[in-house]
Amino acid sequence: MAEAHQAVAFQFTVTPEGIDLQLSHQALTEIYLSGVRSWKKKIIRLKNSVITGVYPASPSSWLFVVIAILATMYTRSDPSMGLIAKIQEHLPVSPDWCQALVSAVLFSTMLWLLLIFTMRLCLKQLLSYHRWMFEQHGKMSNTTKVWALVRIFSGRKPLLYSYQGSLPNLPLPPIKDTVKRYLESVRPLMDDTEYERMNNLAAEFESSLGNRLQWYLKLKALWAANYVSDWWEEYVYLRGRSPLMVNSNYYGMDFLYVTPTPIQAARAGNSIYAFFLYRRKLNKEEIKPVSLATIPCCSYQFERMFDTCRIPGALTDSVQHWQDSDYIAVYHRGRYFRLRVYQAGRLLCPREIEFQIQRILDDPAPPSKGEANLGALTAGDRIPWAKARTKYFSSGVNKRSLDCIEKAAFFVTLDDDEQGMMGDDPAASLDCYAKSLLHGKCYDRWFDKSFSVVYFKNGKNGINAEHSWADAPVLSHLWEYTLATDCFQLGYNAEGHCKGEVDSSLPRPQKLNWEIPPECEEQISQSLAVAQALADDVDFHVFAFRDFGKGKVKRCRVSPDAFIQIALQLAYFRSRRTFCLTYESSMTRLFREGRTETVRSCSNESSAFVRALEGGEVRLRLFRAASEKHQNLYRMAMTGAGIDRHLFCLYVVSKYLGVESLFLKEVLAEPWRLSTSQTPIQQMELFDMVNHPEYVSCGGGFGPVADDGYGVSYSILGENVINFHISCKHSCPDTDAHKFGALIRKALHDLMQLLSPNHKEPNKTEESRPEVKKDL
Repeated sequence: MAEAHQAVAFQFTVTPEGIDLQLSHQALTEIYLSGVRSWKKKIIRLKNSVITGVYPASPSSWLFVVIAILATMYTRSDPSMGLIAKIQEHLPVSPDWCQALVSAVLFSTMLWLLLIFTMRLCLKQLLSYHRWMFEQHGKMSNTTKVWALVRIFSGRKPLLYSYQGSLPNLPLPPIKDTVKRYLESVRPLMDDTEYERMNNLAAEFESSLGNRLQWYLKLKALWAANYVSDWWEEYVYLRGRSPLMVNSNYYGMDFLYVTPTPIQAARAGNSIYAFFLYRRKLNKEEIKPVSLATIPCCSYQFERMFDTCRIPGALTDSVQHWQDSDYIAVYHRGRYFRLRVYQAGRLLCPREIEFQIQRILDDPAPPSKGEANLGALTAGDRIPWAKARTKYFSSGVNKRSLDCIEKAAFFVTLDDDEQGMMGDDPAASLDCYAKSLLHGKCYDRWFDKSFSVVYFKNGKNGINAEHSWADAPVLSHLWEYTLATDCFQLGYNAEGHCKGEVDSSLPRPQKLNWEIPPECEEQISQSLAVAQALADDVDFHVFAFRDFGKGKVKRCRVSPDAFIQIALQLAYFRSRRTFCLTYESSMTRLFREGRTETVRSCSNESSAFVRALEGGEVRLRLFRAASEKHQNLYRMAMTGAGIDRHLFCLYVVSKYLGVESLFLKEVLAEPWRLSTSQTPIQQMELFDMVNHPEYVSCGGGFGPVADDGYGVSYSILGENVINFHISCKHSCPDTDAHKFGALIRKALHDLMQLLSPNHKEPNKTEESRPEVKKDL
């Protein structure tokens, strides 16, 4: 193949006259430019590590300290109190003036490092203060006022990872407090007999085994940056043996009402280019750290965004991250391609990427034997995939092709279907769109990649993400940047094509080759059958609620998130006439290496309000109490006082010690029949949604956590729109995504009707602090 020959730097043949070398100057130039690009990246990373290492000071402050010390020596004063003279005595340098200079510089450097260490400790203490989150709006304590004033001096112009060394460690709650909060959370779910039994189990655990397990966790909390995250990644994600598709991976949608171009290749050209612009910013750490009310959040999850793949294993998977790849892996009609996006050290322009994508779309080559459904291995159970990978993909052409996919910057699917809000039934088309992004045809996505981008035939796109490496807000940050850059910075010409010129000498995308034996084809078919059954069982409903949004809710002095969560409780009670354990995801990224914590949204207060409302009592006081309780629950979750991650880690310790706890076993076995999450929107604010209300993303969603439950993802868009993504399973006779969606709509209206007559009355007990964006 022509593209294969261009990858060879030289060829040679042996002739009677000797060896005839045939050098490829193009290939050698490419090698040289790739090396230059690689060294530039290393220099940038080194420079950024120095800047990050001395933050909140700057490297230039070292020179200021040196000059200041030398100036004091010139005035014959000794700010070192004799230390400079002590250093000078042990220096072999001569003459004396040189000894004095070197000793002063050494002392200045040590003083500078000490000052940096002190500043970082002070910043860490400042970032450990979270009482501001619990204070009522307009009633700031004197301590918080002083803290807010001092925060001004915590550093300027931070890089992405500047705050990492100053973020506090996740605190370990006392076991007594966690058990108490757990019992309170399950009270509305149990009758008196069940609750009494659980109370006895908890008391026995707390007084005996719990203290022993807690002691080990205290050691880990002192030693590790985060006592939860590594175990959470390993045991919740990587050791899962069920399919990633539907069960773990999640998705994000394109703009709801706008399709920038109907040309599939053009949409891919612009957005792929935007992805690599983002990666360039990521490598240079030019992305501003995400913050919550000016408090920086942990950025460590950004490290494995690109060039990352989950590798299957027999017992546990692993997450592999490579250095920057200069290509992407592309799937189209059963074929896999390697598409280089760098040529002679430069990133291809959007028009050139479009040209290369169109080449793939026009390529008539059929799939290799067994290639068409190969991706189903990543959609099925993990153990068969791990065994097949070891047996059939560990050497030869299969290994080279698999390495190409796994080491790619990310994965791209060119889908022949059309998706989005279209046709005579827009609601049904959105449901189909969601299912396509969640599982597709079960073989046309590579579910192991950190993320896969799907481009549909009509120009719509979407994204599917693997969950172990990071949570949804991190990927949402990338997705928002890509969508905004695609439409508002790059744009398209009048015909809908990308802007720019094409270098016609670009080598064609390289089709990957496979040698799939019949035994492997059989395993592919089995994995596809498992995945297809799982996909067919998923019931999905996506709708945009436009009757009112957070603007009207806030005018009622209510947190929009609390309002939606109480509506979900009301809707679930009306569907099942009971309450269930409810999972709402909240971030813990105010702490180093923080990920998520659970907010148990079904509380005594919310259940009391729902029962009263369904019993004919209209009590606004009960709603206010439920709302305030919910706000307090997620504040506690964000500040390290949650329940579930602590109990999870205690359970892991018990397994390491080989001891059984009936209390922990029952806690971890409880099903989350209502799993919810708020999808963060407008994290980067790259365009004005007021002036461009049509450019709103439909958000994203995930599959149901329990076989007899619902998965509900929602995004609050602007002031007047709330998008919902509801999933459940057809196989459960008690769940129906569309019926539950109708119940949510009615619950939202009923709650607003309850609040509307009083929406102008101030409520002193209700907070209105900035909304916290949740994680999936």
